[in-house]
Amino acid sequence: MRNVLNNLLPLPLCPLNAGDMRDLDDIREEYEFLDGDERYRLLIELGRELDAMPDALKTDATRVRGCSASVWVYPMAREDGTLHFLADSNAAITKGIVSLVIAAVQDRPAATVAATDIAAALEPFDLRNQLSSNRTQGIPNMIALIRETAARYVQG
Repeated sequence: MRNVLNNLLPLPLCPLNAGDMRDLDDIREEYEFLDGDERYRLLIELGRELDAMPDALKTDATRVRGCSASVWVYPMAREDGTLHFLADSNAAITKGIVSLVIAAVQDRPAATVAATDIAAALEPFDLRNQLSSNRTQGIPNMIALIRETAARYVQG
C-alpha cells in the first residue's frame, strides 16, 4: 500500500470549480425512504454523478486492491488546501458505492479526511446487509487508501 501512496504524491492541483457532489447526509435521507430496488437505482445514479476520471489516471497505482470490480481512486489537491477525489469503477453499483465513500470526504482539508471515520459515516446505509459481500469487500481498502493518502499529504 505504501508504494502506491508514494506514487500518488505530490498531488496535482485541482481547480476549485470541479464538480460538486451531494452531501452524504442528503444522500442518507433519500436512501432511508427507498426500498431495495430503488436503493440500487440510487447507487447507480450516484455513480453516474461522479466527476469523469480520465482513462490515463486508471493505472495500477490508483487501483484499489481487494475489490471484485475494478475501482480506481485519484486524489487531487485543490487551491484552497482541500482534497478532491476522482474515482471510477467498471461496475455500476460498485461505482455508486465508491461515490458514497468519496461523498464522506470530498473537498475537505487533508487533515479532516485523514481523521474521518468513513466506515462510521457509512453505517446508516447498512451496505453489508443491503448488498452482496462481493460488492462491499473492497470498501475497507478504499477507505484505507483515501485516509492514508490524506495523512501523507498532511505530513508533506
